[in-house]
Amino acid sequence: MLYHMILSAGDFAVYRTESNVFNLLVQRFGDLSVRGNRQALMKVWLGSKLFTCTGLDAGEIEKKVVDGSCRSGGDFLRLVMEETARKQGVERWADCTPDHLLYLTQIKKEIPDALVVHILRDGRDVALSLDKQGWIRPFPWDRDKSVLVAGLYWQWIVNKGRENGRALGADYTEVHFEDLIQNPRLTLAKLGQFIDHDLDYERILKVGIGSVSSPNTSFDSKSDVAKFDPVGRWRSQFPAEQLAAFESLAGATLDSLGYERATAGKQRRTGWKGTRAAYNIRYSLKLWLKRHTPLGKMLISDDLSWL
Repeated sequence: MLYHMILSAGDFAVYRTESNVFNLLVQRFGDLSVRGNRQALMKVWLGSKLFTCTGLDAGEIEKKVVDGSCRSGGDFLRLVMEETARKQGVERWADCTPDHLLYLTQIKKEIPDALVVHILRDGRDVALSLDKQGWIRPFPWDRDKSVLVAGLYWQWIVNKGRENGRALGADYTEVHFEDLIQNPRLTLAKLGQFIDHDLDYERILKVGIGSVSSPNTSFDSKSDVAKFDPVGRWRSQFPAEQLAAFESLAGATLDSLGYERATAGKQRRTGWKGTRAAYNIRYSLKLWLKRHTPLGKMLISDDLSWL
């Protein structure tokens, strides 16, 4: 929603998908200073929606990537998005790939003028959404705790992202999803100062790109903006038998983000701390494998199948 609000504000290239440059493409095709790797990347990328969403000419962009000055993932993303912006007659561009939270150091190194906006949301609502979409797979013995497992992934990636973001200093900021929904004008005004852009809420509503006019949700009322109420859904839908456990396991993260625990003052189950450790190891190991091993390229190949 925030990404579509920014696009609706005007003078940003409209690119209606995630770029997946650093989390998938660079990991799969390797060092882009090698011409063969650039050629292999373009062969896959040009056959995917990642390309079709740009509206660019295939021959022209392939030549600029393969024969031009592209030598890294940052070069590739900047080149593609600047060409998309030029074609659309606008000055700026943005990307909204959630997993790029894990690559902020690399992104900032390769795109020095990048500004990073980390949008945060109550982990209990995120867990419900992730679980409903089936994006986070629990271990076979944890299938009855799938919401809890989804919440543990939220905790892991949010903490990684915040740690990476703090190292960027003034070029990193955080926005709460709940503030964006409940007080959009003030929240957008503050964000507009950070990115040095007029995020006029009335204009955003009028243009209404994507989820601004048609909420992107896996729950009911997805096409009715008037009934769209995604804040605090967890209060009625989070499995009661897992809520106390989740707030115990992820309580420190909830607290640090300003989200009050519903089970504060109540006895909390602590028997699942081993579960949290196991999933943290799983997520970190998968990330390490993607970055450093041939096996990681096999994992990435599976991830590219939907492009």
